[in-house]
Amino acid sequence: MIAALRLEEVSFSYGSVPALERVSFSVAPGERVALLGRNGAGKSTVVRLIAGLQRPDEGTVWVGDWDTRDCVPEQLAWRVGSVFQHADQQLFARTVRDDVSFGPRALGVGEREVERRTDRALEDLDLTAHAGHHPYDLPPALRKLTALAGALASEPALLVLDEPTIGLDRTLRARVTRALLDRSAGSVALLVITHDLTFAAETLERGVVLDRGSLACDESLAALLGDVTRLEPLGLAPPPVAALSAALDLPGRPVRAADAAAALARVARGKPVP
Repeated sequence: MIAALRLEEVSFSYGSVPALERVSFSVAPGERVALLGRNGAGKSTVVRLIAGLQRPDEGTVWVGDWDTRDCVPEQLAWRVGSVFQHADQQLFARTVRDDVSFGPRALGVGEREVERRTDRALEDLDLTAHAGHHPYDLPPALRKLTALAGALASEPALLVLDEPTIGLDRTLRARVTRALLDRSAGSVALLVITHDLTFAAETLERGVVLDRGSLACDESLAALLGDVTRLEPLGLAPPPVAALSAALDLPGRPVRAADAAAALARVARGKPVP
């Protein structure tokens, strides 16, 4: 099976300032990966390389079997749906529906298919009631969801999201989680940059951590977050559930709320935790 994304020994510098050094990892179809690290670790540079907005100085970025050096961003849009941290800057149409439908229409998809994809993306994020509104008449959180809906509507093989939950309350974060899990179940690969480790623990399954432009670790997200002593040196703060599990020494150190609640209930009943 061809990976949805593969970085091979990728290095990149902004002038004389190194941003990435010999970074390698891959993301399989349907895999849900958190790209983590402190500010300045190189995460946003990875996003720009995947989207074709930059070219690696050394190494190769593969999107499926495409070498991004041979592609322009418009071509990569066939396979990559990107939502950048300041998602407002991606909105430009007069209505939410027009904005969400722009991607599939630009790809040359037939009009009936454009409508199907647009309707699905709006429904996935509970934006149907706002379809006729101007995006900038919506509050910032819903504008962020509109940008995500636009990426979903293109139905790419890979979704690359930079801080998708900033400014979202619990209800809206749950919408994002539901939509991403649904797309992942359909074999869409996810690479998500986030400092929201509660969201990451509930939604994603693997953690790739950059530190000063180098790959610091690549492992199960539950294992990484469950070992809170490893997080601070990487510039990460444990999510509350992981911190509680560590403080109570819960077996397995669960990092998801439902798993921690089940472990607490079993401990309270004096039963062993699997």
